[in-house]
Amino acid sequence: MAQRGIEQEKLCCSICLDLLKDPVAIPCGHSYCMNCIRSYWEEKDQKEIHSCPQCRQTFQPRPALVKSTMLADLVEELKKTGLQAAPADHCYAGPEDVACDFCTGRKLKAVKSCLQCLVSYCEQHLRPHYESPAFEKHKLVDPSKKLQDNICTRHSEVMKIFCRTDQQCICYLCSMDEHKGHDTVSASAVMTEKQKELEVSRQQIQQRIQDREKEVKLLQREVEAVNHSADKAVRDSEKIFTDMKQQIRSRQKTEVTHINKLQEKVEQEIADLRRKDAALEQLSHLGDHTQFLNNYTLLPRLREASDSPSINMCSLSHTEGATAAVSEVRDKLQAIFGEEWSKTSLTETGVDVFLPQSEPKTRSEFLQHSCQLTLDPNTAHACISCNRGTAQHYSHDCRIVRLCQHPDRFISWAQVLCRECMSGRCYWEVEWSGHVFVAVAYKDISREGRESAFGNNVKSWALQCYSDGYEFRHNNFRTSISGPPSSRIGVYLDHHAGILSFYSVSDTMTLLHRVQTTFTQPLCPGVGLFYWGDRAEICAALNTED
Repeated sequence: MAQRGIEQEKLCCSICLDLLKDPVAIPCGHSYCMNCIRSYWEEKDQKEIHSCPQCRQTFQPRPALVKSTMLADLVEELKKTGLQAAPADHCYAGPEDVACDFCTGRKLKAVKSCLQCLVSYCEQHLRPHYESPAFEKHKLVDPSKKLQDNICTRHSEVMKIFCRTDQQCICYLCSMDEHKGHDTVSASAVMTEKQKELEVSRQQIQQRIQDREKEVKLLQREVEAVNHSADKAVRDSEKIFTDMKQQIRSRQKTEVTHINKLQEKVEQEIADLRRKDAALEQLSHLGDHTQFLNNYTLLPRLREASDSPSINMCSLSHTEGATAAVSEVRDKLQAIFGEEWSKTSLTETGVDVFLPQSEPKTRSEFLQHSCQLTLDPNTAHACISCNRGTAQHYSHDCRIVRLCQHPDRFISWAQVLCRECMSGRCYWEVEWSGHVFVAVAYKDISREGRESAFGNNVKSWALQCYSDGYEFRHNNFRTSISGPPSSRIGVYLDHHAGILSFYSVSDTMTLLHRVQTTFTQPLCPGVGLFYWGDRAEICAALNTED
């Protein structure tokens, strides 16, 4: 049977892949159906130079085709055995498959596409690419229906060059025509460069997946802690106060439900990251440089890790206070529960459960959370002028405030808010001279009266900066602060963690004052001016240290 299979393969035409019909042998020794080789030589590209479809040996003049009687007899003997040379149906190309461009009649599935020939080949017709030195430098990729996308529509040449100026693949004629003088490189080189970028992006995604998976485990342990605490409190208290069981279980359900929702969000992000990683992996293995670069330029930028919602695990006392209070009278115990739960409530006070994130230590780390801010003229006092220009002695965009005559919003105090409201982790810097207030405030801060000044109410926090030192203000309370003089103040806000920090920025970062509280609304950065001529610049803190 093995010998018969070998004979059957040798008696197949490599063009139609069927048993030879009227077999002929050409001078190089390969055999074909007479009609197949005749049709092949009559094609446009073969009219002048006649070559063998398998070994590409050329013949001049065109060889005479004479039927091989011996091969014909062997084919007839093979047919008598009942064997057929046709492949199984599953080898033929369907509507969704890439068909072999070389097959005549019913076409087989292509197994490779050649970027040099711009042709797709089945396994049989692909053999010359592996056997003949003439095809040694041809690049084979997975079968593609979009091979024509590699051809320049203007010059009908293969596009092997990438124009960095216009971010597109071009042919060599384009590089000497409309793209002359542009920054052009080999498309394959750009593909290798972008594949490295993809690998870095995948590593970042995988690291974020690992980080979020760790957070899921922490959340699971938090659920276990809540359940354990609730169970213990129920066991210790139900003998004396049976009605407290319902309250504890209700608290347990509320906390677990909230944590589970947060866990679902984290797991959803992990799933999204995995899908994005799979898409990047698929793109990184794409061998066709044109398809790779066309798809790569459409990819959205990978969001920085800081874009993910922070998760900070609050310290929960859960229901441990119940055990200590079971010996008290019922009313007193309920009061204790009410007090403890008001302190540790997660959902009723609108405070989320967040996993711990350390505060930055160096200016470079702070700058990773830098944000772009724009002063809102609609909030500016009549004597404040907002200029969107850039100071010449800075290399980045600044929003400038000067004390002068200009009508607008704050009525009693010379101050202005930014358009942006912050609710995550962010950092910005303020360059100042004279006597200024660097502040954050809720959007609904009062606009008129003594209480509308930054730091004179519960809705704003302000660092007062003047030549002799600093003073922190909140809710009309003042705290004197000692610190190195600096014309630049850095402000770091972690809204979820309730942290607001002011830094003196020079060669080093020196902490001036830190606030630890609970913010109930998004915060708007702002500045206040005290005397005529005072000046403040809210700057987009770009990393100039790199």
